[in-house]
Amino acid sequence: MTTGHGLDGVADAGAFLARLVRLDPATLVRLRPVPGMDRTALWARLPWDVLVVRTVTGTAPGDVTVVGGELLAELAAGGARLPRRRDDGWRWALPPVASRAVETLPAEDVRRIAAAAAGTLSEAAAHGVAGRAVGQRVLRDALLDHVAVVVTPDDAPDVPVEVPQRLIQGLVRMGFLGAGDVQVRVAGRWVGLVGPYGAAWSRKVAELALKPVSVHPNG
Repeated sequence: MTTGHGLDGVADAGAFLARLVRLDPATLVRLRPVPGMDRTALWARLPWDVLVVRTVTGTAPGDVTVVGGELLAELAAGGARLPRRRDDGWRWALPPVASRAVETLPAEDVRRIAAAAAGTLSEAAAHGVAGRAVGQRVLRDALLDHVAVVVTPDDAPDVPVEVPQRLIQGLVRMGFLGAGDVQVRVAGRWVGLVGPYGAAWSRKVAELALKPVSVHPNG
């Protein structure tokens, strides 16, 4: 029996998937129905270790994982079939559902930070750092790890929240910015940027540095 994907927000889902596929044609997308609502959260992992999510109308047939390119092709063709499930391929934990806002950033500031990082990368690639040539991958990784914003929450001033450039790039590259502000949110050991059209989440850098990598079959 053929199972349908259940998505009604085809334009929104298509925009999300198209950006993902440009970054990695083989990327996996996890569909998770939002309890009590006729909506589905689409989750994916970007090549620089950031999880992104966009919620669209329609209810997927349970918690399922498929190849993003295959789902995009099905939607583009006007089809309703769910591509072959790849549930075993999803190996990343998801942030907790409950989160709290710790700061609000103007969208223009986020765009400016992202543009400045892109300019720095281009300049360093062309002219090196301190007169010395540096590999493109080394430059990219250093830039992504750079802390772009530090937030001091009112309820926990001794525990600053660091927003790395990789989160900024995730939000901007996925087209999640709009005219509205961006919320910096914390959920357990995760830090997220939530824009008008979607969110980007990453584990806190300190935890990644101190803990060994572990595999989570499902979030």
